[in-house]
Amino acid sequence: MEIPAALEIHDLSACYGDREILRRINMRIERGEIFGLFGQNGAGKTTLIRAICGRLKPRKGTIMISGQAIRHGVVRQIGLVPQEIALYQHLTILENLQVFGRLSGLSAAATKDAIIEVIKHTALADRLHERVEVLSGGWKRRVNIAAAILHRPALLILDEPMVGVDIEARITLQNVILNLRDSGVGILLITHDLQQAETLCTQVGFLHQGVIGPQGAPRALLDLAFDGQHEIIIVSEQPVSATDEAVLRGRGFSPVEGGQCWSVISNSPLQEITEHLEQSGIATKEIRFRKPGLDSLFLRLADQSDTGLRGSRP
Repeated sequence: MEIPAALEIHDLSACYGDREILRRINMRIERGEIFGLFGQNGAGKTTLIRAICGRLKPRKGTIMISGQAIRHGVVRQIGLVPQEIALYQHLTILENLQVFGRLSGLSAAATKDAIIEVIKHTALADRLHERVEVLSGGWKRRVNIAAAILHRPALLILDEPMVGVDIEARITLQNVILNLRDSGVGILLITHDLQQAETLCTQVGFLHQGVIGPQGAPRALLDLAFDGQHEIIIVSEQPVSATDEAVLRGRGFSPVEGGQCWSVISNSPLQEITEHLEQSGIATKEIRFRKPGLDSLFLRLADQSDTGLRGSRP
């Protein structure tokens, strides 16, 4: 028998008052799949989460969790890890898990069994008896994830899970997420960390102006968008002058990370571009050459969206 998708959304539209926030959203997350959702602030990500969790009634469309329409019992098939840490700071890790287990509807015995299972996925065993208030940001995130999966949800929603954690903790959290994927959980990952999402996600979607588009496998989207082009990133010795800026923009470069880092996506040979910059007197400290990533695609889509908005103004 075919296993139903963890999440399936068809033609979803949602409004706040007269303002339409989401427009004909369609997406599907299979069990054992990580779907990365990106979007600028105000794109509608929070509204989408609220609709999936049954906290906002859509204007039209359907939301199915593990093959069932949203209602009270089905919402229990969802685990939500919000951007802000949602734990009882004065309680230990174990006490938090016991509380959240009972709040999710599990019996005392089932909660005990569930805790044994989730600490395997989240590697919390060594610090179960420490209070949450003394934990680092990365450990708090792990506890938050553990609390969200005690009831064995079909769908886990992670809203910016890497915010406020160091590099080591990010690697650990990444492994936690992959373990959950391998256990058959469908994961909706809301993130601004596009480089990490490119590694983690099996599917991605870009939410802008209330619409998800494009969406698909990361590599397929990148191949379609850039068609064999490469990205050249240069770092200048010092902030560029107005004359140098004109030269860079003339070659199609755009500034990133302040005034000393510039990038361009092009089919032109690297040697041709670097020789042109040298002849123009632009001193470069570093030149990088790579395939465009999801961050490049996101910036292109955001720029196209902004250009469309400017063009639509009277």
